Amino acid sequence: MSTRSSLAALAAVLLALALPLEGQSTRIRPAVLGQPLPDISLPSLRGGDIAISGLKGKNVMLVFPRGLAGPDHWCHVCNYQYAELVDLERNRKIREEHDLEILFVLPYAREMVEEWVASFPRQLKEITEWKNPPDPDKLDERGRDRMERVREWFPRDFSYEEKGVPSPFPILIDAERALTGPLGIFTTEWSGSSIEQNIPTILILDKQGFVQFKYMSQNTFDRPSPEYLIRFFRCMMEE
Repeated sequence: MSTRSSLAALAAVLLALALPLEGQSTRIRPAVLGQPLPDISLPSLRGGDIAISGLKGKNVMLVFPRGLAGPDHWCHVCNYQYAELVDLERNRKIREEHDLEILFVLPYAREMVEEWVASFPRQLKEITEWKNPPDPDKLDERGRDRMERVREWFPRDFSYEEKGVPSPFPILIDAERALTGPLGIFTTEWSGSSIEQNIPTILILDKQGFVQFKYMSQNTFDRPSPEYLIRFFRCMMEE
């Protein structure tokens, strides 16, 4: 083979290798600190679509709740986390204070996302009942231990039974796992349960859309508190 033919063959191989890489450049990749999160648009439970690119100019916190924790129940911790953020928004207007949008993203079809929201009153009531059993003195050692752990994990009481579930934050529907799949957040095996669910995750983007904070849970209870996240926002805005 001549030198010219060899170079042509080499060029063809390099071109073939380059094409998949070029195609991948527009795909969603794992979120990398200091890098922009690729743009995507997802339908909101309220109606319409929300695109990541449409939020540039604001800080953005993407919350990916676990969702299902088993075949017949939702994750209580996720609902409690939502209630904590709603309470902060009500009392401190954290979105206005930090020029922030908070988005919740669930990997289910609209009907299931509606069920997730509808479960809030019951889930929060169950937490309160676990913390305050009718006759705690009659609990065995295992029951007392559970009661104390629940009181530690869920120190505050929230109730949505009378006024309904507040929805200050857009809840996005990722039925096709277009975002949760490529980010490695959607899974069918996590924390001892085999069910379609998110690994609880929080991403924080700055006003240019760059990832400044990334958290993926290792267990159900290790997620950062709202107070920790607020301190992070303050530090980020001071830079």
